[in-house]
Amino acid sequence: MPYINEQGGRLNNFAVEPKVYTAEPPTNSQKRNYIIGGLAGIALIGVLLFLAFTVS
Repeated sequence: MPYINEQGGRLNNFAVEPKVYTAEPPTNSQKRNYIIGGLAGIALIGVLLFLAFTVS
């Protein structure tokens, strides 16, 4: 850990910064998986709403 002595004898501890990298755009298969997951989530919410209305 990098400690720095400031005026008055105080120690200041700086965190180690993570390595920076650039993000890559999603591939076509990842885009397809995101769409399928989104549709599955919407369908699940629809089924849950339907069940809630039918039960009440």
